[in-house]
Amino acid sequence: MPDAAVADPPTVEAGQGADAPRSPEQVEGPTPPARQEAPANLNDLAELAGGFIHDLKNHLGTLSLNLQLLAEDFEAPQSPRERKALDRVTKLHAECRKLADLANDFLRFARAQNPAVRPVSLDAVVTRMIDFLAPTARAAGIEVHWFPAPGLPPVLLDRDLFEQALLNLMLNAEQAMPDGGTLTLVGRVESVSASVSEDGAADGFLPSPHTHTHTRTHTVCLDVIDTGCGMSPDVLAKAFRPFHTTKKGGHGLGLATARKVVEAHGGTMEVQSEPGRGTKFTIRLPAAG
Repeated sequence: MPDAAVADPPTVEAGQGADAPRSPEQVEGPTPPARQEAPANLNDLAELAGGFIHDLKNHLGTLSLNLQLLAEDFEAPQSPRERKALDRVTKLHAECRKLADLANDFLRFARAQNPAVRPVSLDAVVTRMIDFLAPTARAAGIEVHWFPAPGLPPVLLDRDLFEQALLNLMLNAEQAMPDGGTLTLVGRVESVSASVSEDGAADGFLPSPHTHTHTRTHTVCLDVIDTGCGMSPDVLAKAFRPFHTTKKGGHGLGLATARKVVEAHGGTMEVQSEPGRGTKFTIRLPAAG
């Protein structure tokens, strides 16, 4: 689908007086112990959260298994009381599955900041994800097209992490087209010229009598475009906010995780959308080497 199908986005402690004498410790203002024990950075916080969610998943697994066994005991209810018990057990088991799915999404979000990258062909990654999505896309009446630019350079990726992020975008596109449509992926290269002066400062396109080196950086771009229902300006403004969702049963971590994965690779993700016309996500990644 051409870019034109999507329009540009609308885009002192209590009781102590001010003149009361203070001890040297009060003047220095020592850091409270609680602050000293706080995580040193976001990576530590993510690791703590990940460990907590991992343990929570283990307990959920035990609970889910026991509910499944309990449901088997009521497999052939003989009385209204047993049928009511089976209905409650079934609902509790479904809620456990939802919590497990949420825990998995949160783990991916918390652990997306440390990719193990290597040079990867973007063409190969996109082709693999299209093959994976093809059966459900066909069943939904969705045509999927992939247009890679000739000579598309490799990018440094943690392949598993990035494939999950891309699959999330493609599944979102599929869900936005319940009556069928077209999903188009475009791979292209953006090049930027820059000049470096003798003191090592980049001058961009500004001429300088001291410039002696010209450099060109390449960015690999991936557009994911659908012809679905699109998003209103209010929804679009919150698209990447964690736990914000407009989908029934959604967790609101899919797009937030996808963007976090892309940013962890040194890239960016942007979105344009218009109700009734579709949505376009653009991922930009530095080319390898």
